[in-house]
Amino acid sequence: MTERMDCVVIGAGVVGLAVARTLALRGREVIMLEAEDAIGTITSSRNSEVIHAGVYYPTGSLKARLCVRGNRMLYDYCDARAVPYVNCTKLIVACSDDEVAALKALQAKSAENGCRLDWMEAREAMALEPALHCVGALHSPTTGIVDSHSLMVSLRGELEDHGGMIAFKSPVTGGEVVDGGRVRLEVGGAEPMAIEAGLVVNCAGLGAQAVARAIRGLDPATVPPLHYCKGNYFTMTGKAPFSRLIYPLPTAASLGLHYTRDMAGQGRFGPDVEWIDSLDYSVDPRRADSFYASIRRYWPDVQDGQLHASYSGIRPKIQAQGEPTRDFDIQSPATTGVAGYCALYGIESPGLTSCLAIADYVAEMVA
Repeated sequence: MTERMDCVVIGAGVVGLAVARTLALRGREVIMLEAEDAIGTITSSRNSEVIHAGVYYPTGSLKARLCVRGNRMLYDYCDARAVPYVNCTKLIVACSDDEVAALKALQAKSAENGCRLDWMEAREAMALEPALHCVGALHSPTTGIVDSHSLMVSLRGELEDHGGMIAFKSPVTGGEVVDGGRVRLEVGGAEPMAIEAGLVVNCAGLGAQAVARAIRGLDPATVPPLHYCKGNYFTMTGKAPFSRLIYPLPTAASLGLHYTRDMAGQGRFGPDVEWIDSLDYSVDPRRADSFYASIRRYWPDVQDGQLHASYSGIRPKIQAQGEPTRDFDIQSPATTGVAGYCALYGIESPGLTSCLAIADYVAEMVA
């Protein structure tokens, strides 16, 4: 037997939940397929929970546009749905005189993106954060942190309130393109089944490429490569040194080894950049050795032994180590070549911030 559905969204992370919820709000019949036994257990639960402002991304890119829009949408959503967040703001700091020009260039880029950053002299920034060392800083007033689990619970609730449902332990094991561009999916689990849908949206994150390659009739040339880039986080003992988030200048593969905090106020540092060949979430405590040198540039008082291995997340990169950073790859039916199939690849940071804007973007392309 093959069940026939209107919409199937694959992957119940924060982006998949946002997409499914938006489609349901627009009157579509939606079922989600999730390989794990709960929502958001992989990438969506292994990040810094930062609400980004849209500072870093190339002007006109999807990352820039969807982050700036998503920032406003996310704050409004959290207010409307009582999702916990803190608009703690952020300081991006220059730690030496030769970084000042790059910091001011970042301010100019952010303005092009429609994102406000305020210049601060060193004395002003260090008056706000007495433990900080810098020679200049940019203040981001719209940066914050969000309880990502509560956000996902809220998105799930709205999906279900509007007739949608989630099938857990339901991995997509194969499929094919059938008549008229519909997609038939083979679903594993305790009770394997087949679902044929007029619209399939692949939001499987780290598994998106594998899902796409398992669907017969999709052009493999539309599926980008996948590279694993792990980010390790370390928590700290003692009183949190800062009330705001503290970011050094970004590097090629990340936004720098920054200081953030959780909703309870505990401080943590990371993520770093570790390119790996297979999924591995273990954190090597020895990586703390390199953290100390980076952190001391903006927090000189950090003590040896103060950092402790915490957790890691893996960025679903679609560029290899050393290659230029790539934008979100959000493929419409026109791009995939299948009338009933959309796919999202490379949804790394700022995917959490952008989730509601991404959902609107997808819903508009399939309207």
